[in-house]
Amino acid sequence: MHGEGFFFQAFVYLTAAVVAVPIAKRIGLGSVLGYLAAGIVIGPFALGLIGAEGQDVMHFAEFGVVIMLFLIGLELEPQMLWRLRGRIVGLGGLQVLVSTAAIAAVVGALGLPIQQAVAIGLILALSSTAIVMQTLEERHLSGTEAGRSSFSILLFQDIAVIPILALMPLLATEGLVPAAAEHGEHGSTWVAGLPGWAQTIAVLGTVVGLVVVGHFVVKPSFRFLARTRQREVFVAGALLLVISIALLMANVGLSPALGTFVAGVVLANSEYRHELESDIDPFKGLLLGLFFISVGASIDFGLVVAQPSLIAGGVAALLLVKALVLFGLARAFALGMDNALLVALALAQGGEFAFVLLSFAEQSGVLPATVSAPVIVIVVMTMLISPLLLTAAQRWLLPYIGTRETVAPSYDDPTDEHNVIIAGYGRMGQIIERVLSTMSVRATMLEYDPDQVELLRRFGREVYYGDATRYDLLEAAGARQAKVLIIAIDDYDKTRELVETVRKHFPQLHVVARVPGRVAAYELIAAGVDDVFRETFDTSLAIGARTLELLGRRSYAVHRATRALRRRDESLVRELAAHRASEDFVAIARERLAETERLLQREHEAPSEDGLESAWDGAALAARRQSTRT
Repeated sequence: MHGEGFFFQAFVYLTAAVVAVPIAKRIGLGSVLGYLAAGIVIGPFALGLIGAEGQDVMHFAEFGVVIMLFLIGLELEPQMLWRLRGRIVGLGGLQVLVSTAAIAAVVGALGLPIQQAVAIGLILALSSTAIVMQTLEERHLSGTEAGRSSFSILLFQDIAVIPILALMPLLATEGLVPAAAEHGEHGSTWVAGLPGWAQTIAVLGTVVGLVVVGHFVVKPSFRFLARTRQREVFVAGALLLVISIALLMANVGLSPALGTFVAGVVLANSEYRHELESDIDPFKGLLLGLFFISVGASIDFGLVVAQPSLIAGGVAALLLVKALVLFGLARAFALGMDNALLVALALAQGGEFAFVLLSFAEQSGVLPATVSAPVIVIVVMTMLISPLLLTAAQRWLLPYIGTRETVAPSYDDPTDEHNVIIAGYGRMGQIIERVLSTMSVRATMLEYDPDQVELLRRFGREVYYGDATRYDLLEAAGARQAKVLIIAIDDYDKTRELVETVRKHFPQLHVVARVPGRVAAYELIAAGVDDVFRETFDTSLAIGARTLELLGRRSYAVHRATRALRRRDESLVRELAAHRASEDFVAIARERLAETERLLQREHEAPSEDGLESAWDGAALAARRQSTRT
C-alpha cells in the first residue's frame, strides 16, 4: 500500500468525517463528537484502518490548532482586550492557579513527588480551546455570558503556556533521565545548547522580534500582495505567514500555536484582518476536523483495559475537580447559576496543549513515560466526554436552572458588532460614513482597492481590504449580526453579485444600494434590494432646484416641488420594476410618467397651507425678487 498509502488515508479520513459528522449533528451531539467517534471507529483499536501512521497525521492535524490560535489573535482588538481584562486576568488567572493547586494536591496524594504533581497540575489545568470554541459556536453560546467568560479563560490559558514551558525544566526530578538523553538525542532546537539564561533571552527576543516584524514587515508585504488582485497569491501569503511563524517558534522551543497567536494579535488592527480570516478559515475547519479524528484514533484502549481503575478514576477526578473550581470561580465573578454551570462543563476537559507539554516534560526529565502515558489517555478521554456532558446539561438540566435571559445573547455592549457594513469606501462611501458618524453610528468599511485602503488608513480611517462579494468575508465582517448593508460599489456587476450573495446567506440584512440609473434600479429591486439610490438623481434634483431659485422662484415652492417629484418618482420606480419584463412596459411607463406630470403640476398650482413661504427664501433670492419688482 506504499504507492497508494496517502490516497487511502485521505479516503479513510474523509469518509469517516462525511459519514460520522452529519449523523452526530442529526442526533444533537455536535460535530466535535462526530469527529472523535469517527477517529475511534477507524483507529487501531476498532476497524484498524489507520495504525502507527496516525501519530504522523496527528502532528499534521495539530496545524489546525495553530491556525485557530492565529484567527483568535486576529479577533483580539485592543478595545476587546481592555473590555475583558477583568475576566482574562482575574477569572482566567485564578482558574489556572486554583486548578493547578487542586489537581497537584490530588496527584500528590497518590504518592508522586511534588515536582511531578505540580507539573501534572499545570498541564491538566489547561482546557481544549479547539473543542470549547467549536462546541460553543455550534450551540450558539459564543455571545452569552458563559461564552465570553469561557473565551476569557481560554485566552489566559493560551498565554499561560509560555511561562509553563519556561517553568517546566525547573521541575525536573532528580535522578530522572530526560527522554532526549535516554535515547542519545541532542537538542533539536536552535537554542538547545545554550545556557538557561541565554535560552530565556533568545525566547523573549523571538517574541519581541515577531511583534516588530509583524508591524513593520508583514503589513507592507500583504499590501504588496493585495495589489496583485490575485486571491490565490494572497491565500498563499497568509499560509506562508502562519507556517513560517510555526517553524520559527518550534525551533526556539516554543509552541507554534502561541507564536501564531501573537502574530494574530499584532495584525488585529490591520486593514487585511477580515481578508485573512476569510482566506484561512476553511483550512482551519478542515484541519481541526482532522485533529479531532486523530485524537479519537489515538486513544490507547489497551492501556484503558490494562489499568481501568486508574484511567476511570483519573477521568472522573479531572472532570470533577476542574468543574468544581470553574463553577465556584464563575459564581464568585457574579455569573448566574446556569452560566456558571455552562462554563464549568465546557472547560472541564484537558486540552490539546497537554500533548505538547507532556512531551516537553518527558524531554526535560520532569515526568517519566510511565506517568505521561496514562495522563495522555485521561486527557483524550475527557476531551471525548466533556461535549457529552455539556449536551446532557443543556437538554435536561439548564431548562430548570437560572433564567432564560442570561442564557440568551447579551446586547449590553452594542459596539461588539457594528450594525452597519459599507461595501465600497470611495467618494460615496466616505460621505455616507461621515453622515453616520455624526450620530455616533459606527460602520465596518470594506474596500477592494488596496491603494485606496492604504491612503485612507493614513488619514486614520479604519477600512478593511477585501472583496465584499465573498460570503466568507462578509461573515468575518459581522454580516450575521449586522442590520444594514450599504452597497456603495461603483461596479454594477459587482453590486448585483453582492446582492445575490447577501440575499442567499444573510436574508436579515436591510440592503441599501447605489445604482447607476433606472434600469439598474428595476433589476435590483426585483433581486430583493430594500432601498435603491440612483447616482445622479439627487444631484439632478439639487441642480434643478438651484436653477429655479436663480430664475426667481420661491424657495418653499421649489422645495415642495422637488420633494413631491422625489416621492412620486421613487414610487414610480418600484411600480415599474414589477413590469420590467412585460411587453407593454414602454406603454405602461409612458402612461405613468404622464400621470406623474399631471399630479405634480396640480400640486404646484395648489395654494400654500401655512403662508410662510418667505421664510424659505435666502437673502440673495429676496434681493433678486425685490429688484425684479422695482
